Amino acid sequence: MQTPTYGHTYLAAELRLPTNWLDYTILAIYFVVVLGIGFAARRSVKTSLDFFLSGRSLPAWITGLAFISANLAATEILGMAANSAQYGAYTVHWYWIGAIPAMVFLGLVMMPFYYGSKVRSVPEFLLLRFDRAAHLLSSILFAFAAILIAGVNLYALAIVVEALLGWPQWVAIVVAGAFVLAYITLGGLSSAIYNEVLQFFVILAALIPITVLGLKKVGGWNGLTDKLTATHGQNFTTAWGGTGIGSANPLGANWLTIVLGLGFVLSFGYWTTNFAEVQRALSAKNLSAGQRTPLIAAYPKIFIVFLVMIPGLVAAALIPNFGTARSGYQYNDAIPYLMQELLPNGVLGIAVTGLLAAFMAGMAANVSSFNTVFTTDIWEKYVVPGREDGYYVRFGRLITVIGVCASIGTAFLASSFSNIMSYLQTLFSFFNVPMFVVFIVGMFWKRASAKAGFWGLLAGTVTAMVNYFVFYKKGIISIPSDQGANFVSAIAGFVAGAIVMFAVSLFTRPKPAEELQGLVYGTRSPGMAEPPAPGDDAWYRKPALLGWGAVVLAAACYIPFSF
Repeated sequence: MQTPTYGHTYLAAELRLPTNWLDYTILAIYFVVVLGIGFAARRSVKTSLDFFLSGRSLPAWITGLAFISANLAATEILGMAANSAQYGAYTVHWYWIGAIPAMVFLGLVMMPFYYGSKVRSVPEFLLLRFDRAAHLLSSILFAFAAILIAGVNLYALAIVVEALLGWPQWVAIVVAGAFVLAYITLGGLSSAIYNEVLQFFVILAALIPITVLGLKKVGGWNGLTDKLTATHGQNFTTAWGGTGIGSANPLGANWLTIVLGLGFVLSFGYWTTNFAEVQRALSAKNLSAGQRTPLIAAYPKIFIVFLVMIPGLVAAALIPNFGTARSGYQYNDAIPYLMQELLPNGVLGIAVTGLLAAFMAGMAANVSSFNTVFTTDIWEKYVVPGREDGYYVRFGRLITVIGVCASIGTAFLASSFSNIMSYLQTLFSFFNVPMFVVFIVGMFWKRASAKAGFWGLLAGTVTAMVNYFVFYKKGIISIPSDQGANFVSAIAGFVAGAIVMFAVSLFTRPKPAEELQGLVYGTRSPGMAEPPAPGDDAWYRKPALLGWGAVVLAAACYIPFSF
């Protein structure tokens, strides 16, 4: 059974917010500050490295907050609240199982490869490790996915603003797109990152009142769980209840597909190869700051789940049949419904600003990563190579304009999904998972040949799409929900990519050992001293980093079992 959808993605007409001059003043102040940051950051942009990677000069706490803010887009907020209203407390798995371990792995294990090789993007690493074919394919796939995801943010913003404030969709699209375009083209990645730090705190200021007042309205956590247990069953408020193989549960997935599909394949595929995230760590001032970036981000990630999950649960408890045609609300309506019901003016203005900030953070993250990949990995490498540095800065600004316009064009592809997060997870299973298997095999197996990267990436992408569009959508295999199908597609794509890489490597010549230095685990970067076994610089010989990672992992492993 597929996740039910009811026409286009929209918010209920009854959700118009009673905003007044105070709310609009708060919103106006925020937009002025955003543009001010863009103009201030423009002074620091002198080279392409400044524009695309902030000159690799930012401290870890800045890049860490930007890292989590880039992920905490409004599609994340609306989508995870929708997930909670639809699936219940299983939403915690997207955070504690499906994020924290991968973020720790990125910081401890993968950042030395990315940062040490001095690549400007994730696809560029594939050029060094494999060949031009793998690099070009990964660049095209990532650029396409970035525009699709940016379009989701822009479309979601338009429908929310139309429903909540009464602005026509085209006005919301033009205003938000113009502001994102302005501060990225002005200040490049530095502008995006500093705005993301601001947006992180604005988003928290929006979510905390909604969560606290929502819990108060339903009688606290005990009142919430009692209501949901009575209406949705015992498993709706547990993380692992009903996840035995063959058992039925609201999520439509068992513990094996949760751990392998979400916790390993989708999670590691997203957090370790999604350049919209990794770009923030690459902009850090040194390798240590780059490694600490995802570890710093992991701490708030542990607790943010409560700020997006609880509103969804509260909405499901307050309105019978929430998310179905009988209620008049979609799952995506959870946060806006509570804003309308619970927040006074002033606080409402902060909440609206936080929601718009979240949309802009998500869109900016994908647009800034798109302009980097398109300029450095496609245009500079294959179309117009060898020009002066200033030319690529100018082209980067031009392609940012094109990227925003393309995002507007792709926005309506999300309209058939009642749950935005289902759409995003589908994209991740198609684009991020196949790239992850190529990375992980290439990093840990010297024998993986140059040709294996291209064919493994192609096989993984095609297999994930075939599983979803043919086997699942045509009803050839029975999967209870879209999210369950995403988990299975991710596993299928990962396995297919790994098998093809192994097979191709057996029949093609591996790259010479000297070309793999610093690109495969256990080898040294050119110019370094003789490598330890596998390195004095290895993550497990860094007590500070181990301390960061151990605390985060311990919390992520313990908390889910308390539900």
